Amino acid sequence: MTKIFAPIAAFVFGLLLMQSVMAEDYIDLVKSGNAAFAANDFKKALEFYRSAETEIPESPELNYNIAGTLSREGKYEESVDMYTKSLNTTDINLEAQAHYNLGNTYFHMEDYQNAITSYENALKINPNDLDAKFNLELARKRLKEQIKPEQQKQDQQQQQQQQQQEQQQQQNPDEQSDDQKDQQQQDQQQQEQQQQQQQEMTKEDAERILNALKDEQELQKQAKKQKAGGTYSGKDW
Repeated sequence: MTKIFAPIAAFVFGLLLMQSVMAEDYIDLVKSGNAAFAANDFKKALEFYRSAETEIPESPELNYNIAGTLSREGKYEESVDMYTKSLNTTDINLEAQAHYNLGNTYFHMEDYQNAITSYENALKINPNDLDAKFNLELARKRLKEQIKPEQQKQDQQQQQQQQQQEQQQQQNPDEQSDDQKDQQQQDQQQQEQQQQQQQEMTKEDAERILNALKDEQELQKQAKKQKAGGTYSGKDW
């Protein structure tokens, strides 16, 4: 497997234009920090870097070195913060290295999605970085492995919940939720109203039919009378 952390370096270029005493103190502290880092004395290295920070605050180069030291101590969240600050630089090489090591830090945190984004940003600046390419593919693989069991777990939980609901309905078919009971009552009331309306309509239809029969019988009687007395054709003025 390729390296996870690139060798840390002292980015002190351009600082010689500052006041000579401050620059010398800063450079000496950074060098001492680098020496302690190379000896794997990360606690001491961080002390030197923090002291250098008081000389020149908000230095992207120093933030980068502090971030690498914090990461080696397992303080990944603080490391992410410092690597992010180090991105505020005009040095393209520093920016590429910051993205790369930011990806490494996310990788150790098992935050593979952000690791992928960081490696991709590093490759945008330096497409020939083989380590970034390798780690990018590795992070993508780990992300797939991470998502798969989580999705399976969610599917299993949903299936278990569905099975439990079905079992409860089979064991206690009379026990229903209040919403279900309310819905059933509403449905029953609607059915009763429809039946009542149908009955009322049936009664009205029956009355109309009876009235029509009566009218027909009356007309038949009058027709018989007219036949018996002759057809009336004139007007009664």
